[in-house]
Amino acid sequence: MLTLPPSYTCLRDVRHMHTPAYLLNTNVTFAGAQFAFSIYDFEGKEEVDAYYLGDVLRALNLNPTLEMIEKLGGQKIKKQKKLKLDEFLPIFSQVKKDKDQGGFEDFMECLKLYDKAENGTMMAAELSHVLLSLGERLSDKEVTQIMAECCDEEDEDGFIPYEPFCKRLIAGPFPDAK
Repeated sequence: MLTLPPSYTCLRDVRHMHTPAYLLNTNVTFAGAQFAFSIYDFEGKEEVDAYYLGDVLRALNLNPTLEMIEKLGGQKIKKQKKLKLDEFLPIFSQVKKDKDQGGFEDFMECLKLYDKAENGTMMAAELSHVLLSLGERLSDKEVTQIMAECCDEEDEDGFIPYEPFCKRLIAGPFPDAK
């Protein structure tokens, strides 16, 4: 049985907890992890298909890589493995403690390497290349979508400011939801 955090006593707050925005924009504790786990317990058997491990962790405002999810027991095919809450909580704790995740400052430092004029801009084509070739590989379609949603318009020389790009990317799909 799921126990809600004591601060969520009114019905409006409980309904709010069902939104992805709540899960994306909170500093989640074990009670929150239990709640997110219960959302992905589609059959009500107090277990989650390991196929959804990455989704549950991302709903908890964590950013595990695909490689990390696989190492932790995530599956690429549904119905191969089920996780119980007592198996999930140590995984959640381990990923939460992981310091290898990049943040805004890390991304800014990386993109500064491409700022040859040291004026806060980089070529949009270089950003596209970085997204396509470094880290976890993105498809052309994914890069096009990210660039369209997060980048300012290119100037006449093909440059974009990279700080607003980083801010929009870090804000995620629900930047105004709190």
